[in-house]
Amino acid sequence: MRFSEIVQASNQVAAVSGRLEKIERLASVLQRLAPDDIEIAIAFLSGSLRQGRVGIGPAVIWQANEIAPAESPSLELRDVDAAFERIAGVGGAGATAERRRLLRELTAHATREEQDFLARLLFGELRQGAQEGVVVEAVARASGVTSDLIRRAAMMTGDLGSVARAAILEGESSLSRYVVQIFRPVQPMLADSATDVDAALGALGEASLEYKIDGARIQVHKSGGEVRIYSRTTRDVTRVAPEIAQVVRALPARELILDGEVIALRHDGTPHPFQVTMSRFGRKLDVDRFGAELPLSAFFFDCLLVDGRPLIDEPQSDRFGALVDLAPSDIVIPYIVAARPDQAVDFLNDALRHGHEGLMAKARAAGYAAGRRGKSWLKIKVARTLDLVVLAAEWGHGRRRGWLSNLHLGARDPDRHSFVMLGKTFKGLTDEMLAWQTARLLELEIGRDDDTVYVRPELVVEVAFNEVQVSPQYPGGVVLRFARVKRYRTDKTAGEADTIETVRGSGIGVRDSGFGIR
Repeated sequence: MRFSEIVQASNQVAAVSGRLEKIERLASVLQRLAPDDIEIAIAFLSGSLRQGRVGIGPAVIWQANEIAPAESPSLELRDVDAAFERIAGVGGAGATAERRRLLRELTAHATREEQDFLARLLFGELRQGAQEGVVVEAVARASGVTSDLIRRAAMMTGDLGSVARAAILEGESSLSRYVVQIFRPVQPMLADSATDVDAALGALGEASLEYKIDGARIQVHKSGGEVRIYSRTTRDVTRVAPEIAQVVRALPARELILDGEVIALRHDGTPHPFQVTMSRFGRKLDVDRFGAELPLSAFFFDCLLVDGRPLIDEPQSDRFGALVDLAPSDIVIPYIVAARPDQAVDFLNDALRHGHEGLMAKARAAGYAAGRRGKSWLKIKVARTLDLVVLAAEWGHGRRRGWLSNLHLGARDPDRHSFVMLGKTFKGLTDEMLAWQTARLLELEIGRDDDTVYVRPELVVEVAFNEVQVSPQYPGGVVLRFARVKRYRTDKTAGEADTIETVRGSGIGVRDSGFGIR
């Protein structure tokens, strides 16, 4: 298929507002694709590249987009994908210049409309209202397979493109091969929020209550003597946590998939700050030396497979029981089963005394909803916090001159596939955080004016606040009062940030005010 047909389809989808019409238009395109084009088209229409990040910065994208466009379409879909494959493969000395050359070569063969699509694709700013959720529905329509089956298979493999190809070419029976498998990470189940233990138990009834620890999410796979560790985003991070691999390797089961958190603890057993854990967890060099100085501890809370038996559809009580049967207590998350609020409050206070941030409450009868945020897992935090996305940042003044300081904060709006601004804050930022965020935000830059740098909405920040107030100043109609930055959540994607509906229902007597965050 010509690349121009995908561009045209994207533009047409962006021009219509109805979800069903978007799905119909996308399904029509998917049905016309050659087999080898399906996975490429799915990635592009979902607003991503099959290669992931390819090492191209904003300045290079803008420069390439200024090249005189081709007069008529000539690029095939596979030509564009092959170009990104070459760009992603560039490394070593002179890599930046070579990537620039390859991108300019590609855009020189693109029409103006195609150049615009490529720029928005690379910036992560396609914004056609047809990101992955709508594309899943379009694949279902094009293949005749239910969207639930498409979604489940995609969650099992982490790759909607390959699932789409199988469904469209082979039908429903082909999806039976997308099951839990060793060394193919499953997208992690996510939690919603509860305001307190009363609300959590009111929603779940008798629940499994676990410490909510401030660590990095991991999924560990074992087959015989081989162990691999995957991050929250399913990246292989085995080499950065060899002590965790050693612990799991010693467990009695031959095959295992465990879900948990890894954290750096002090000598007294209390947790180091999240940034300390991430400094160790993200380290690629001198792992052995830093491992001796700052060892990591794992706390597991779920078992998805044991000795060839998938447990993902089993109740939480059975999965957790399998974990307790095979793992020593020091690597199992502290837990109780409770139905009474007084029991839950006592356990919450125990978690807080040990330096942790709250509890997780889990429905005992619920299966593992891979890749989804639902009401079966509820997090209970004492402090009011939200995970928001940085939309822009303003240059600082005085002693903060030269640093990007005042952050523009946004919540997800799933209905519009965009982000809603909630205000600004510069509070809570240390000099170290200012330096780090300035460098990172400049990497994400998509434009600027005299005072503000606008960025791709990718960086997630945890923000504490006092209350939510009604405010006509911002599109969401609310603003956070006394917001301050707690930390950056480099382990989370923008798709995991809190929604505007979560913000509006965050437990706060919302009241009218003319005050915003400055």
